[in-house]
Amino acid sequence: MARQKDRYGGIKWGSAFFGWLTATGTAVLLTALLLAAGATVGIATGTDAGEARDSAATIGLVGGLTLLAVILVAYFCGGYVAGRMARFNGVKQGIAVWIWAVVIAAAVAIAGAALGNEYDLLDRIGGFPRLPIGGDDVTTGSIVAVAIALVAALLGAVAGGLAGMRFHRRVDEAGLGR
Repeated sequence: MARQKDRYGGIKWGSAFFGWLTATGTAVLLTALLLAAGATVGIATGTDAGEARDSAATIGLVGGLTLLAVILVAYFCGGYVAGRMARFNGVKQGIAVWIWAVVIAAAVAIAGAALGNEYDLLDRIGGFPRLPIGGDDVTTGSIVAVAIALVAALLGAVAGGLAGMRFHRRVDEAGLGR
């Protein structure tokens, strides 16, 4: 197994990319399910916009914690996929999934800044939920929230990478008759 790790170990960027795709897809699906559940509860309880505005602090806290849970679960899934695909170095694979996320987010942000509002598809279509925060509205709280989200994604991806790698360790132990 040591020879295999020497030869095939290290970061496998292709596996990490597919882990990132899994994390992104999982986040989208979980967010959609939670939004549908929230809308269903709002409709079932007859909550109107005024009542929701009055309890905005509670909704914001619950929404933030729910988003944190979605990020953790999504990146755990992404790290797991990368760890399973690469077999060795689960921690490195989890970190590589996170690096893909940061690099792609930076590329999208740079492209958005360079292209401007002319290519803002969501603005042209309308009707999509958007964060009411522009570049001039950055606060200490939003910076802290982004930092917490980045750390949660990293921790989830590393834990998932370890879990994916552990599967292979169990298979190796069974194959070696231990």
